[in-house]
Amino acid sequence: MKAGPPTKALENSIAMGDRTPAGRYAVELATEEWWWSDDTYRIHGFEPGEVRPTTALVLAHKHPDDRHRVVGLFDDAQRTGEPFSTVHRIVDAHGAPRVVSVVGEARHDAHGAMTKLAGYVLDLTGSVDRLAAERADSSIRAAARSRRDIEQAKLLVTLALEVDDDEAFSVLRHHSNTTNVPLRALSQRLVREVVSAPDRPFEASRVLAVLEAPTPALH
Repeated sequence: MKAGPPTKALENSIAMGDRTPAGRYAVELATEEWWWSDDTYRIHGFEPGEVRPTTALVLAHKHPDDRHRVVGLFDDAQRTGEPFSTVHRIVDAHGAPRVVSVVGEARHDAHGAMTKLAGYVLDLTGSVDRLAAERADSSIRAAARSRRDIEQAKLLVTLALEVDDDEAFSVLRHHSNTTNVPLRALSQRLVREVVSAPDRPFEASRVLAVLEAPTPALH
């Protein structure tokens, strides 16, 4: 069974923006006979022609937690004939999880009867992994900046109040709680105060005044 249009050129244009693997599929509704393009086989972990795609095989590769939702989506598509799309997880033939987007639409015969569903399978796994790595990297950088700010503030409290490192942190945390100002923001405020007026005497009263100041009300 051939999928017919859309063409391979359109498939390439879909994938071109982010080099997303994109395959095609089609299923005859009367017989549940499936056709997969070579890339759809590969997305599912098979070599082209290695297996005969069937509804049972397609559903077996859906992630158990997503399978019921996907079945409902395809049932609705067969009933209504409306275009559909979904993002869900599959488990390929090697047991590797993948995130895919499936889009499709109904095809009709010369008499207007719906005969098949056809569309695309896009493997989003690489994009999802890359975004997750970028977010993790961003979180690590943010955590490093936060720790730097707090460490600088702790040093100022240690010098001004003549306390040790643990006591300095306790002072910062106490004033963060009582003023309802996040610890990092309070630390940044203290550092800015010292940097902005380096000629002023650096003493306990000055540090405590900064730490005890309420957050300005927003109007």
